[in-house]
Amino acid sequence: MKSISLYVDRDSILHRIDPVNKMIYILAAIALPILVPNWYMALICMLCSLFLLWIGKVFQKSLPVYGFVFLILITVILIQGLFHPSNETPLFSLGLVTYYREGFLFALLITFRVINIVGSFLILVLTTKPSDLVESLVRRGLSPRFGYVLGSVFQIVPQMMSTMKTITDAQRSRGMETEGSLFVRIKAFLPLIGPVVLSSLIHVKERAMALEVRGFNAKGEKTFLHEEKAYVATRPIQWGLWIVMVTAAVWRIFL
Repeated sequence: MKSISLYVDRDSILHRIDPVNKMIYILAAIALPILVPNWYMALICMLCSLFLLWIGKVFQKSLPVYGFVFLILITVILIQGLFHPSNETPLFSLGLVTYYREGFLFALLITFRVINIVGSFLILVLTTKPSDLVESLVRRGLSPRFGYVLGSVFQIVPQMMSTMKTITDAQRSRGMETEGSLFVRIKAFLPLIGPVVLSSLIHVKERAMALEVRGFNAKGEKTFLHEEKAYVATRPIQWGLWIVMVTAAVWRIFL
């Protein structure tokens, strides 16, 4: 079966970092703005995530995701600026509508945090092969069963997108109208649901059978097909991230 994922093959230092360290970075990106609850820390973490996407040569691939996220964040900025409970200082007015500074700053904090979190997950997804991530976790003691589930999670969305594209092309070749008004698109989308769901179930069954044939449930010590990869500065990066998080936690508790 063809392996499908969101991974983008690039020659960058980010691609040569241990996948486990990227997961620790996600934890740090989520924890730091919470431990230091101001928009300065959220801004720093956001810029750091965007910078890592840039040096990983996958920033352009992240733009469609951010485009969808920005549509949601715009509504957050509007609603918070107009209706946040602590609104007192007018920022500007348009007729009878007043937009407030307190709500804008709160929405700005949310925006920075969301962009940061999305960026941290994109760093992992776009620069890490699912097989490498699962293998790194299993080598560190994760159950192979959970490793398989994790690998499937990374592949299920792009696999369903690929299946939907194939089915759409097949239906279009049979004369089904798939482009035009919104009603036409909805009408064309409904017949896709059944085949896509059935195809996903068939893929799950085929994977389960393939794993059984390969002795996935066999007792005994598991071996690996490939030798363990040598990643860049694994220990320094890992300890650096933990030190930053512990420092932020200590600051939050005692200051």
